[in-house]
Amino acid sequence: MVGYHAISMTTLRKFIEKCNIDADIAYDEPMAPHTTFRIGGPADVFARPRTPEALAALLKAARDEGVPVAVVGGGANLLVADAGVRGVVASTELLRGARPDGDGRLFAEAGLPVVVLVRMAMEAGLAGLEFAAGLPGSVGGAAYMNARCYEREFADALVRVDYLEPGTFRPASVAVDRSAWAYKRTPFMPDGALAGAVVVGAAFGLSPGDPASLAARMAELEADRAAKGHFDYPSAGSLFKNDRSHGRPVGRILDELGFKGRRIGDAMVNPKHANIFVNAGEARASDMVALIDEARAAARAAFGVELEPEVAMLGSFQPPARA
Repeated sequence: MVGYHAISMTTLRKFIEKCNIDADIAYDEPMAPHTTFRIGGPADVFARPRTPEALAALLKAARDEGVPVAVVGGGANLLVADAGVRGVVASTELLRGARPDGDGRLFAEAGLPVVVLVRMAMEAGLAGLEFAAGLPGSVGGAAYMNARCYEREFADALVRVDYLEPGTFRPASVAVDRSAWAYKRTPFMPDGALAGAVVVGAAFGLSPGDPASLAARMAELEADRAAKGHFDYPSAGSLFKNDRSHGRPVGRILDELGFKGRRIGDAMVNPKHANIFVNAGEARASDMVALIDEARAAARAAFGVELEPEVAMLGSFQPPARA
């Protein structure tokens, strides 16, 4: 969020009308359908710009008018508060363009689902992205956080990221220098050199591959995900980062502590994998936060380790003040 202050719906409607951008606009939009957790109250305004230029115009106008705005992608690592989100939520969901980007390269806009990108690469006979088969979320989110699975990460394939500059929201690009990218660490994160920038697209450098062999590898990884329970319930995938200093995966730590199947309300730890927290029905964000806090406290008490959530939280998680 930027420039937060209390703002009325009437003012927000006038602001959106004044912006007059090419976007799909919804008011009082439930956020649950826009996250893989399927959890979250309403956003005052949910805006889906159709072009990077429209997104930039919205962000500039919000900056100038002091309107609170948050940018979201595919919602794969997002937990939205039960009370929802005040101000504007700008989604990259409609930025789904993709095209060849030179010899062995593939470019995709931020809102393209990762699973679509991976399939496009396979059909084009380009290898290097099949590790992400079945990975939820969007290209922008995966680039922002350097998503990792099966011992591979997005920075292994990224060659360029297009973004809107922090503060000015002018278009810019950066070549991927691996010295600035690590496990779940990128220049776009809060402590990075490009903190505050908004990812709008990415180019991937890939190598020739046999489509049939790539498809077989993708099917193998998707089957492995299914066996681990990734698709059993709405979830954000792995809840905690796997810090190598812990000596073993977080899933094993929480399994040793008896967390498989543990629940608070409909927030539950997957019975098949202790690092996958799921919505087992009508889970509330407050219950998920309580379950996360319980897991962190147990790991701290038993093993002296600090578990770091991968999930970003959006909205107010503070209980309302008493009158």
